[in-house]
Amino acid sequence: MNKQRLRPRERDAIIQSLRAGVTPRTGLQHIQVGRANEVKALLQDIERISDGGSAIRFVIGEFGSGKSFFLQLIRTVALEKGLVTIHADLSPDRRLHATGGQARNLYAELLHNLSTRTKPDGNALTSVVERFISEARKQADVAQKSVSEIIEEQLAHLSELVGGYDFAKVIGAYWEGHEKDNDQLKADAVRWLRGEITTKTDARSTLGVRTIVDDASVYDHLKLLSLFVRQAGYNGLLVNLDEMVNLYKLSSQKARISNYEQILRILNDCLQGSAEHIGFIFGGTPDFLLDPRKGLYSYEALHSRLAENSFARSAGVIDYSSPTLHLANLAPEELLILLQNLRRVYASGDESKYLLPDSALTDFLAHCAKRIGNAYFQTPRNTIKAFVDLLAILEQNPNLHWEQLIEQVPLEEEINTDMPEIGQVHDDELATFQL
Repeated sequence: MNKQRLRPRERDAIIQSLRAGVTPRTGLQHIQVGRANEVKALLQDIERISDGGSAIRFVIGEFGSGKSFFLQLIRTVALEKGLVTIHADLSPDRRLHATGGQARNLYAELLHNLSTRTKPDGNALTSVVERFISEARKQADVAQKSVSEIIEEQLAHLSELVGGYDFAKVIGAYWEGHEKDNDQLKADAVRWLRGEITTKTDARSTLGVRTIVDDASVYDHLKLLSLFVRQAGYNGLLVNLDEMVNLYKLSSQKARISNYEQILRILNDCLQGSAEHIGFIFGGTPDFLLDPRKGLYSYEALHSRLAENSFARSAGVIDYSSPTLHLANLAPEELLILLQNLRRVYASGDESKYLLPDSALTDFLAHCAKRIGNAYFQTPRNTIKAFVDLLAILEQNPNLHWEQLIEQVPLEEEINTDMPEIGQVHDDELATFQL
């Protein structure tokens, strides 16, 4: 049982998030169970990023199986290991490749969510830049040089990359604003770094640079950012992208292929060692990966690189070094431990305030199994939400007995709200086709 100290803020964040059916952003260590091999595999990726390498993973799991929780857990681990993390969910107006600003929107969201260990809730870009400036000032004092010279030396190697010259110039502009107490210049530099300056005219007039972050340069700027955070004293950059199913849902085949080509570019860079100090984790459903008509497997170059290890399949084992990581289902025993953890969190770690005895937990799981079968542990989101709702009712109504309530707990099998059309054959135009 996890005996780490539970802060009231963490307790409230966990409970409120789970009741809403979303992943908590804090306190994950208090409720995490299972997935030991998957976490170990991602830890090795984090070590590789810290050592100057790159990594890429496609975390695949059914809707409600815990993908987002797993991605959030790995993000928390990466922060503890000294990495900078950025994360975002893909949506109709945020994707990897576009011509109408959707890729730049994704970049802006990623940079808005930039986090460090001391600022895990995002908006940490300014503190990363400040840390870089502080390191440059220290080196300038030692070398008897100006801070501007040190910044130029530190970022000289960025000029070899696409957009690197202007990136370095913007960091120099931030220092100039810092030195002259020009808050507007500093703000403009941060806006450029976040991808919030949308015209080249604006960039030229405010910062004297000729380029901006646009749809075509998003990945190039992520590579620049990974090298910059390294110069600022961090171990590397981890990019978490969830809800990749939004690419699968694109109605335009041309748009889908363009996004898959961008994924292929990232995959090749990471597997061939062309990228440094950067890692990518993509979260998606099996359809996003496996569908031969619209998924990643519909793009032959990706299919060949992401195909399952045939030796692992024939031996009935899992290859945890593969770029694709299929999340194993939680075992019923692990779900029982999870409910014990939730009971403890709800009671703020005080065993005397537990609202349910151990027997109630097993009765609750038996009720879940009877209502929705194996789905209660294979896609456990609704099970967890119902359990926390039950605890809330018991807390507010101490006169009620848990035995009265368990049989009344409403429980439905997890429905994929992202892909409501799946399984509804009558929506397929071919279903009504007649000769």
